[in-house]
Amino acid sequence: MLDYLIKGGTIVDGTGTPGYPGDIAVKDGRIISVGDVNAVAKETIDASGKIVSPGFIDCHTHYDAQVFWDPAISPSSYHGVTSVFAGNCGFSVAPLVPEAGDYLMRLLAKVEGMPLKSLQQGVPWNWTSFGSYLECLDDKMAINIGFLVGHSALRRVVMGEDSDKKATPQQIDDMKTLLRTSLAEGGMGFSSSQSPTHNDGSGDPVPSRAASNEELVELSACLKDYPGTLLEFIPTVGPFDDKHMQLMTDMSLAAQRSLNWNVLIVNRGSKEIYQQQLTACDYAAERGAEVKALTFAQPVTLRLNLWSGFGLDSLPGWAPILALPMDERKKAFSDPATRERLIEGAASPDIPVMLRAMGNFARMTIEETFSSKNAAYEGRTVAEVAAELGISPGEAFFDIAVADDLKTTFLPKLGGHDDESWQLRGEVWKDPRTLVGASDAGAHLDMIDTFAFSTTLLSEGVRQRQLLTLEEAIYEITEKPARFLGLRERGRLSPGWFADITIFDEASVGKGPIHTRYDLPGEAGRLYCEAEGISHVMVNGEVIVHNNELTGKRPGIVMRSGRDTETPARPAALS
Repeated sequence: MLDYLIKGGTIVDGTGTPGYPGDIAVKDGRIISVGDVNAVAKETIDASGKIVSPGFIDCHTHYDAQVFWDPAISPSSYHGVTSVFAGNCGFSVAPLVPEAGDYLMRLLAKVEGMPLKSLQQGVPWNWTSFGSYLECLDDKMAINIGFLVGHSALRRVVMGEDSDKKATPQQIDDMKTLLRTSLAEGGMGFSSSQSPTHNDGSGDPVPSRAASNEELVELSACLKDYPGTLLEFIPTVGPFDDKHMQLMTDMSLAAQRSLNWNVLIVNRGSKEIYQQQLTACDYAAERGAEVKALTFAQPVTLRLNLWSGFGLDSLPGWAPILALPMDERKKAFSDPATRERLIEGAASPDIPVMLRAMGNFARMTIEETFSSKNAAYEGRTVAEVAAELGISPGEAFFDIAVADDLKTTFLPKLGGHDDESWQLRGEVWKDPRTLVGASDAGAHLDMIDTFAFSTTLLSEGVRQRQLLTLEEAIYEITEKPARFLGLRERGRLSPGWFADITIFDEASVGKGPIHTRYDLPGEAGRLYCEAEGISHVMVNGEVIVHNNELTGKRPGIVMRSGRDTETPARPAALS
């Protein structure tokens, strides 16, 4: 007897081929048959009028801490996602030593926008090795999750408070030993970041930013001895120099593995930049390496505030002020001399072009305020309010924020919502040099809503704008990332493969309104939206979500490299 019979749906199997009517038989966590099935099942799911697809795959999340208080891994699971990778950007929480815990906690709070009190109250911080961290999570997850080994964690464990310095040869050897051990225990690969926006809890560059190119290449080389591993890296923000292209190529060749870099931002205004960035993939391919760009499924909308300060701390002179305790920070932002210095820094010509919107106060929209004094300003631009008050936009920005105890949410004008930008985005999704995702789910909880990338792609990308066919879109978030990540027998509806399945209504699939939900440890809030049009999400042959409600089942696995992944076929030079 079957466990489930999914009957009467339109099967879109993930390969990109046209959908067709059929049934799917599921038993013992696997797909038994696909097509016309006549068999008895413990439960029959009527999929008439719906699409039956592989579960969606998200290769870039930061759920490393959230998994402890939210084993359902929301909201990803509600949006049809059945497998995710975490530990990106160099920010894993393992391996760990006691003296590194507080530092990594504050780093995550600063650079990834996770509430510090949630990290303190919701995470035990009691593991040591990478393997013991994974064991803490085994048999508790609703969906499948794998973790990369983060460079900043390695540096902090090995180098301690000297992790902001250049590593000695011995320290590099010690990091390589620790990385190899972590990979042997199931780490999915190695991640790192050189992004100028990545600063720790004290406002200083995160440890990985102090690494030399030689260190990055030597650590990458560890991967070649561990099957089913890969590299994830942020080389910079904005256009690439030859040195960035060469470094990514060298890392890929040393590892004999693929590298994906984060993140390709596509809109009309950035066309010249993103087209230039994509040449890094060609540069690598010409030298026998493989480099792919991770790109968004939607326009980027950032919510900035002086409470967390992420993004704004990349402006010249801002990081030390944003690292101050809140009372001192508020006093600093009220001081005319400090304001003048910060406003000057925000206008610096040295700011990378991709970050300049963060310092353009005049064009920011005031999205949310928290004092009666500021309530009338919501929905207006800072320039409009400044003109009304007879002050500069910079002064208005600080006045409004200080009156709100620094919690005001500002939206910089990033563009990308116009038809031309969407058209360009659709072309980039289909480019073989890209991966669609960049959800950052689990991070920047008060700042971005890209966690709903799957339902956004299917609703706006397919149904509303017809930039992709349904089959093409499903391929982009199932089969394509699964093969890149090396997931064994996932990403496709095929007999013998794991029954990771999402069933949805093509006419209504999408995301609900964005709102703040206060459900984190310490009663902290996060941006959230419900999924629409998804009736069932199945992981390893068990239904975990039915009509936007959790079933309570937790069939997801904590994936290990080599066991749950394999090394995909790569260019000859990487074989």
